[in-house]
Amino acid sequence: MKILVINAGSSSLKYQLIDMDNEQVMAKGLCERIGIEGSNLQHTNVAKDEKTKIEKPMKDHGDAIQMVIDALVDEKIGVIKSMDEIGAVGHRVVHGGEEFAGSCVITEAVMKALEKCTPLAPLHNPPNIIGIKACQKIMPNTPMVGVFDTAFHQTMPPKAYMYALPYEYYKNYGIRKYGFHGTSHKYVSQKAAEFLGKPAEDLKIVTCHLGNGSSITAVDGGKCIDTSMGFTPLDGVPMGTRTGSMDPAVVTYLINQKGMSAKDVDALMNKESGVSGVSGVSSDFRDLSAAAKEGNDRAQLALDMFSYQVKKDIGAYAAAMGGVDAVVFTAGVGENDAATRSAVVEGLDFMGIKINEDKNAARGTVDISADDATVKTLVIPTNEELMIAIDTKRLVENK
Repeated sequence: MKILVINAGSSSLKYQLIDMDNEQVMAKGLCERIGIEGSNLQHTNVAKDEKTKIEKPMKDHGDAIQMVIDALVDEKIGVIKSMDEIGAVGHRVVHGGEEFAGSCVITEAVMKALEKCTPLAPLHNPPNIIGIKACQKIMPNTPMVGVFDTAFHQTMPPKAYMYALPYEYYKNYGIRKYGFHGTSHKYVSQKAAEFLGKPAEDLKIVTCHLGNGSSITAVDGGKCIDTSMGFTPLDGVPMGTRTGSMDPAVVTYLINQKGMSAKDVDALMNKESGVSGVSGVSSDFRDLSAAAKEGNDRAQLALDMFSYQVKKDIGAYAAAMGGVDAVVFTAGVGENDAATRSAVVEGLDFMGIKINEDKNAARGTVDISADDATVKTLVIPTNEELMIAIDTKRLVENK
């Protein structure tokens, strides 16, 4: 079965066509500037390693989906002969609220439930929904599956996901911790169990998805019991441009003392803060590392703050699970930044977490633990698209 994976943003659309017989990517690409002047499709035929850029107006996501299909079946740049070869479409959906504790085949009832979740993710869910509707219109007979960033975290107990607000705020407005990056945390925790040759049910794992957006998750027996992101992806460790956790009174202080609006503070916390705001250099960890090596104290401070908070979460989640068998690093920074990994685990040898710096320099799926470590430290590249395709295939075949 060939699965088309769609990740629709407000003005962009990423896609991959995956052959699930061998789990290999056949084609992938990106539609940019949808509804904006200069829209284009960047398509890669993976087997031939051929890249093509097509500049063509895309007034909406329907046009973008049609361009994707046209590229996939094109005689020169395509990888399939007709749309009939696409067995199903898997859609990434950011927020499933409490409605969805797992991936599901998209029905009319599911679409209505997704609409209800929109207030919880007003920037992310609308384009996700638009992408689904566009695919349904162009491919009406092809099964559609929704895979939710929040679903993996729905196994958290109330003591982990509740906030200490009056209870009616949870019941009436859904204010609670939801967590994000769930598809990534699920994928790498499963891969860690396979790598270690043990059932997921027998393992306590802390997964560290570190990138421009970062989150840490406690996975006990294959299930999430806690995670660092909260009601929104703003919570948790400092990120590229996001504050991470801080005293909520800072918000009211800025509104009262600086005359900022709620919108101003929201933009400040999401787009002007994090390691970028602290360093004044960049949100890119490569730029921060280069600046720190040149003696930029603020860049070094930003890096130190980040690794310190990740370290604290690892310790906290080990305590929550009553131990830890493995720590997994994944995503852009987690997979590629050896210095950050070293900084995060420094001082955790009392827990049995200790790495070998020579192994730490390697890339790909690798065990970077020191020989005398009692807790495994692994680097596992994430593959959210494949996880979406796996869930989509399972659900469609079991329909």
